[in-house]
Amino acid sequence: MSPLQPLPNDPQHPLFTLIEIMARLRDPVGGCPWDQQQTFASIAPYTVEEAYEVADAIERGDLGDLKEELGDLLLQVVFHSRMAQEQGAFDFASVAAAISDKMIRRHPHVFGDHAYDDQAAQTAGWEALKAQERSAKAKTGVLDDVPAGLPALTRAVKLTKRAARVGFDWPSTREVLDKLREELAELEVEIEACDQAKAREELGDLLFVCANLARKLDVEPEDALRATNAKFSRRFAFIEAALAKDGRTPDQSDLAEMDALWDAAKTAEKTR
Repeated sequence: MSPLQPLPNDPQHPLFTLIEIMARLRDPVGGCPWDQQQTFASIAPYTVEEAYEVADAIERGDLGDLKEELGDLLLQVVFHSRMAQEQGAFDFASVAAAISDKMIRRHPHVFGDHAYDDQAAQTAGWEALKAQERSAKAKTGVLDDVPAGLPALTRAVKLTKRAARVGFDWPSTREVLDKLREELAELEVEIEACDQAKAREELGDLLFVCANLARKLDVEPEDALRATNAKFSRRFAFIEAALAKDGRTPDQSDLAEMDALWDAAKTAEKTR
């Protein structure tokens, strides 16, 4: 298959329009100076940001925003594909063809005549196919293709999940909780010793165990932390609103008063 594939042949197709818009923006003559200057590296942070905004829209259950954010994420794929096309590497159609081939290859029970006995067998088959792909890419290590650019908590879960598949795992959450207490105690020692470097290392160990615990509980740690962030913001807004009734701001209050308002916010949430 050629790395450069033909564009959709229907000029009225929305995807054709989007691809043409990006080509125009990147055009050295008459294009947008900002878009012309971008590289894979400069665009990558926006790609990650758009993915998070998609997740946020899903979390809020806002389908209108979800449609818009998915469009923004699609633009990122078109942007990267256009830059690659300019280098003669691949284009959008090649990207779509590659993922189509991959999905067909990884679902022989849907697109072929293979049959799995149960969900566990299907998962094992999926992992075996991925292992073959890693081998073809000369990535033979169990952890080789876990992307380094993932958010740290997400990557920790993926690393430990991959290791668990070959038997390197705690038997139950009890052992993880024991390890959590051990790491917390070690962190306390370094804090007492005022050793910033070692405290940083122990905090990393503690967070890594938390990621392991999330995996054991089948909880996505980024989602859990995102929900807690939202809860904190909501309760702090309650504090601000309560103080504003007296014409004050948080910096004109004290910890005891704000702590009491925090408890009031918690009570208000429970009674809703």
